[in-house]
Amino acid sequence: MARTASLSGFPEWLPEERLVELHVLDTLREVFELHGFGSIETRAVETVGQLLRKGEIDKEVYGLSRLQDDEGEEARAGKHDPHALALHFDLTVPFARYVVENAGYLAFPFRRYQIQKVWRGERPQEGRAREFTQADIDVVGDGELPFRYDVEIALVIAEALSALPIPDFRLRINNRKLAEGFYRGIGLDDTAGVLRSIDKLEKIGPAKVADLLKAELGATDEQAQLALKLAGIRTEDTTFVGQVRALGVTNELLEEGLNELEQVIDAAVQRAPGKVVADLSIARGLDYYTGTVVETVLVGHEQLGSICSGGRYDALASKGNRKFPGVGLSIGVTRLVSRILSQDLAKASRSVPTAVLVALTNDDSWGAAQDVAAQLRSRGIATEVAAKAEKFGKQIKFADRRGIPFVWFTDDDGNHQVKDIRSGDQVAAFPELWTPPSEDLTVQVITAPAAVAAPQA
Repeated sequence: MARTASLSGFPEWLPEERLVELHVLDTLREVFELHGFGSIETRAVETVGQLLRKGEIDKEVYGLSRLQDDEGEEARAGKHDPHALALHFDLTVPFARYVVENAGYLAFPFRRYQIQKVWRGERPQEGRAREFTQADIDVVGDGELPFRYDVEIALVIAEALSALPIPDFRLRINNRKLAEGFYRGIGLDDTAGVLRSIDKLEKIGPAKVADLLKAELGATDEQAQLALKLAGIRTEDTTFVGQVRALGVTNELLEEGLNELEQVIDAAVQRAPGKVVADLSIARGLDYYTGTVVETVLVGHEQLGSICSGGRYDALASKGNRKFPGVGLSIGVTRLVSRILSQDLAKASRSVPTAVLVALTNDDSWGAAQDVAAQLRSRGIATEVAAKAEKFGKQIKFADRRGIPFVWFTDDDGNHQVKDIRSGDQVAAFPELWTPPSEDLTVQVITAPAAVAAPQA
């Protein structure tokens, strides 16, 4: 992973690295489909108005225009023109638009997963790229969405992450209603402003967050300290409820949020023990979240940032008086894969899918070699045919450089032999019967001990 990218923030993997990424994607896809989520793909571009209507992140959005604009089109390409086009920065906003436009064709509650590239104009650093892949799952209802889906989404993600070659993780869960109700209960009505300040807690520390609350929101010392005490509550069970009530704040919205978060944590303790914590410092920066909010960290790799985040949004998608509330979580696939590769947490058993190279005895044997390859492929064995009849030693060296474990030989009498070039063993074989050992039939992703043991911070 010491290679220098030719364009910073736009990662490209070597073939063996891409095989690890494909393993991650296939694993996520399998878990999502086992839970009944269907796949969709939305377009890469949205209008600027669509992207920015629920949160001011315009500095991160890539605008889209042609090098040679039509007359008057250049002016429309500005970031403040709601009709200008831009690349999507996440998959939730495009999904909301997709639901509204296709509502007449969807069965609700609608369960979908979506694995696509997104683009975000961030400063490139480890774990942060400008082009990256996300894997999202969401459930959206028509008019209402039972809270039980908030619980289910968290459990599905815990199962999916547990199946990946990564260190232990924690889903840190809070509830916006709980936080907003608490702030109103202590007399801070600009709840969005408080959330934005609390969201900076890990970056700047409690003292500076208190200063922000007082300087920008007019909070008193007591109000600032109460907000920080709430953010300091973190439990692996439902004991957070008593800790919040001990702060002496009463508010109807606070009680509703407490009840919802208690249900999520209670279910997680039973079905995903040790994977979920109630963390009342979690705020999430985007404005469209209205209830459950989640961020996920790798234990011992917290400096990497959140590898999976999301939550409940009740008003992101609407069509007239018809609303489509939803809940979803998004896994940062590229961030995960970059950490897997840089820390050698997993690797592919070989660099190519090919299991067998069919060698050529002479140039006239190419057609017969293709027949052998076809028989092997018909039984699911990935096979290549040598391009020219070089000395067998050179053909074996070619297979070794490619990472191909077996070389197939056919003599002039039509007898076949296959050689395991790793061990040197060579045996007689028949194209219609021979199969490599199961571990060599397909590329395996081998998990390193560091991926399952608790890593050092």
